[in-house]
Amino acid sequence: QALLVESGGELVQAGDSLRLSCAASGLTFRDYDFAWFRQAPGKEREFVAVIRRSGGRTYYSDSVKGRFIISKDSNKNTVYLQMNSLKREDTAVYTCAAGTPILSAIGRDDIYRFWGQGTQVTVSS
Repeated sequence: QALLVESGGELVQAGDSLRLSCAASGLTFRDYDFAWFRQAPGKEREFVAVIRRSGGRTYYSDSVKGRFIISKDSNKNTVYLQMNSLKREDTAVYTCAAGTPILSAIGRDDIYRFWGQGTQVTVSS
C-alpha cells in the first residue's frame, strides 16, 4: 500500500538550485528513514542523502555534502532534497526510498523497503 511519489526534477543550468519533493502515503511516516538515491546512465545507483526516523539526523554522500540538504515535513508526509550549486555530474534520475536501516547501512539500497519511480534532473552547462 505504500506509495512514494517524487516531483520537481527538470532541466537546469550548472550553478542553479532545485528542490525535489517526495510525497509518502500508505505508511506510518515517523517509522521510516527516508533517503534519496540517484542513478545516471551507465552508472550504478548511488546513495545521496538520508534523514533518520528517530531524531531527524541527516547524512550525505561526499559528492553532495555542503551542497544538498535533505529535510522532511511530518505534517505533510513529505521529504525534500534541496539541491544547490548543481553540477553536470549531478545529472541523474533521483529516487526516494523508505526503510529502517541501522546507521551503518544507510547507504545500502538493498535495505530500503519502499521506492518511488524517480524524477529526472538534468544539469547543463
